[in-house]
Amino acid sequence: MDHGIFFDEKEELFSIQMKTTTYIIGLANGYLGHIYYGSRINGLVGKESLRLNDYTFMNGEKKDKCTFMDSFPFEYGTAGIGDFRTAALSVRNEAGFSGVELKYISHNIYNGKKKLNGLPSTFGDEGDTTSLDILLSDTEGLIEVTLTYSIFKDSDILAKSVRVNNSSDQKLYIEKLMSSSVDMPYEGQEIITLHGSWARERAACRRDIGHGRIEISSKRGISSHQEHPFMAFAKPGTSENIGEVLGMCFVYSGNFLAEVERNQSDTLRANMGIGDYDFSWKLDPGETIDAPEVLLCYSTAGLGNMSREFHNVMRDHLIRSPYLHKKRPILINNWEATYFDFNEEKLLEIARQAKSCGIEMLVMDDGWFGKRDSDNCSLGDWVVDKRKLPDGLTGLCKKINDMGLDMGIWFEPEMISPDSDLYRAHPDWVIAIPGRENSECRSQFVLDLTRSEVREYVYECVAKVLRETNIKYVKWDMNRPLTDVGSTVTRGGEIHHRYMLGVYELMERLTSEFPDLLLENCSSGGGRFDAGMLYYSPQIWCSDDTDAMERLKIQEGTALIYPPSAIGAHVSICPNHLVGRTTDMTTRGYVALLGTFGYELDITKLSDEDKEIIKEQVADYHRFNDLIREGDYYRITSDGGLYTNYSVYHSYSWMFVSKDKKEALLTYVQERGTANMRPQQVKLVGLDPKKIYRLDDGRSFSGDELVHIGFVTDKLWGDGKGRLYHFVEE
Repeated sequence: MDHGIFFDEKEELFSIQMKTTTYIIGLANGYLGHIYYGSRINGLVGKESLRLNDYTFMNGEKKDKCTFMDSFPFEYGTAGIGDFRTAALSVRNEAGFSGVELKYISHNIYNGKKKLNGLPSTFGDEGDTTSLDILLSDTEGLIEVTLTYSIFKDSDILAKSVRVNNSSDQKLYIEKLMSSSVDMPYEGQEIITLHGSWARERAACRRDIGHGRIEISSKRGISSHQEHPFMAFAKPGTSENIGEVLGMCFVYSGNFLAEVERNQSDTLRANMGIGDYDFSWKLDPGETIDAPEVLLCYSTAGLGNMSREFHNVMRDHLIRSPYLHKKRPILINNWEATYFDFNEEKLLEIARQAKSCGIEMLVMDDGWFGKRDSDNCSLGDWVVDKRKLPDGLTGLCKKINDMGLDMGIWFEPEMISPDSDLYRAHPDWVIAIPGRENSECRSQFVLDLTRSEVREYVYECVAKVLRETNIKYVKWDMNRPLTDVGSTVTRGGEIHHRYMLGVYELMERLTSEFPDLLLENCSSGGGRFDAGMLYYSPQIWCSDDTDAMERLKIQEGTALIYPPSAIGAHVSICPNHLVGRTTDMTTRGYVALLGTFGYELDITKLSDEDKEIIKEQVADYHRFNDLIREGDYYRITSDGGLYTNYSVYHSYSWMFVSKDKKEALLTYVQERGTANMRPQQVKLVGLDPKKIYRLDDGRSFSGDELVHIGFVTDKLWGDGKGRLYHFVEE
C-alpha cells in the first residue's frame, strides 16, 4: 500500500500507512478498537486481534458487557462504564455522576491538516499531509468526540489530537482529557522517561514495566524540570540503532500526564494528555474543547532513528520561525558576567571586546528595569533604570548597533514582584486563592494570565520596547511554579490550562507583530523545554547549568527528542559558577557547538589566549553550523544511562551527517581520563558505505570501514578533553 490513510468499509478497518510503519484501528459493533502499531504491514488486516469471540456481549448477551468493557483494546477508553483501566476521558454530569460510552458515527479522510484552537500543533499542506477525523458519540447523547490523526510525507510520525463537544442540554465537566491512548500487548517493553531538577534536566531513566500504573506528570503549571512530557516503550535489546521503540511526545507546555498501565491480562495502556491534577473543565451545551497534540513515532531501527524522526518533523512541521534554516547570531549574555551589577559602560566594554572576537550580538539579561539590583523586586515594572542606562534602551541599542553588533534583551513577563509599582496598583492581578495568604517563590508571584486585561498589560510592556528599539532577540523567562492556584475571575479546575492558553496567545501575538524577532524561551533554564514552545520560538534555553561536563548528559537527553538546533547552549567561565569545575576552554566550545552556540561570561576578564580560542570557536561555528543545524544527529557513545551497557571509556560522542551523506562531523569528549587505556575505537553511523571520506589531516577512510570496523580516536590526557573530526567525501 502507498503512503496514506485507508478505510475498508466491509471489514470496517482503518489503516494509516507511514514511511516504514503502520497504525491500524477497527470497528466492532460501533466500538473503536486499537489493532496494531508497528512495522509496515500492507493491507487492511488484523481484526482477529480484537478477540471478538471472547465476548458473548458482542453476540447480543448483555450479561457479559462488563467483561467486554474491561478487556477490549479501546482506541479511546472512557471512565465509568466498566473499563477499569486508566481512562483517556472522564466526564461528570450535572448530577455529579461519571459515565461515557463512545460509538462510531462517521469519519473523514482529507489532505492537509486543521489548526487547533489556541494551541500549538504541527502543520502541513495538502501536498505533504493526510489527516483522518473519526467522530464518536456517547450512546446517551452527552458528548461527541473527534479523534484526529495526521501523517506527513516521508515521515514515521503520527500526530494525534482530540476535540470534545457537549452535545447535551446540560452542563458537563471534563475531568480527564487525554490526547492519545494506545492499547498494546506487553512484550517485555521497558519504559524510558526523562527526569531531573533545576540545573540537571532531562536525564534518561530506563526501567521495567511491572503490573499496575506508572505515572509521569507535572503539577507545577509548566512542563517542568522534574519530569518531561515524553515517554517511550523499548522492546528488549533495543539500543541506539537496533530494536523497536514507541515514542510519545506532547506538544504542550503546562501540566501534563503521561501514564502506562500493565493490567491483569498483560496488556499495556499508554495515555498522554493534559494533567488531570486540579483539572475540571466546564462545558456548557454546544461548547467544545480541543486537547493538545501528541506526536507518536514507532521506530524499527532503534532509539537513534526515533530521535531523527522527531527532529525532522519538528523542523519541517512545527517550528515556524524564519530563523529555522538560518545561522543564529553568536551572542554573548551578560548574566554570568555581571549578574545585576552592571551599567552602560560595562555592557559597552563587553560588546567591544566581543566584537573583536567575532561575536555578533550582546544580550542584556536581568536587572535593566525598575530598581532591580537583586531578584526581590520590580518584576512587572518594565521601565528602564536610568541609573544603569542613562540614555535608555534606545541609546544603548544604538551604541551597540554602531559597533556592528545586534542587541537582545531579557524579560520575565509572566511574573510580578510584591515590591513593585504594578503589585501596589493591582494586587488582585496575581494567581492566588481568594481569602488565603499567597506563597512567594523567589520573591515573586505569578500574574493571572487568564484575565484579558493582564494579558494586554503584559503584551504591551514587551511590544512597546520592541517598537521603540532595534532589539532583534528576546529571552522570555519564567522562573517559578504555579502554587495557590486561584483567581477572582476564573473557576477552579480551569486555571492551569487557561493560563497556558494565555501564554500561547501572548506568544502568537508577539511573533505575529514581530515576525523577524529571534525568540528564545526559558524557564529557570530548561523548565519549559517542550514541543509546545518550539511552535513559537526556534530555540529554548536548555539549562542554567552551563558546565560542559554536566551539559553532555543534559544535552543528550534533550536531543533524544528535540533537534539540536533548538538547544540553547553557551560557553561559560571556569571555575563554573554552579559546580566549581574547570574544563578545557576548547572542549567547552565543542559541547556548545551541539546547540545554538554563544557565550555566558565576562569577556573583559579573559586572557589573550582564551580570546584567541574564542576566535577559533567562532570560525568553527561558521564552518560547521549548516551541517549541525540541517544534518542528521547520531549518538555514538554515551555515559548518560540511556543504555544498559557499561563502558570503561566514560566518553560521549556524537555525529552530524549531511542529508546527502557527503559530510560528517564527529565530536568526541572524554568525560574522565582513565589510566592505561588504549584510544577508543568507535563505530560511526549514518555514512554511505560506498563513499570515501577524508579527514582534515589528510587521512582517508572508506565509509564501510568507518561503519563496520570503526574509527580510532586520539589518545587524550586529562578529564574533559575533546576532539572534532570532520569527514568530507573525496
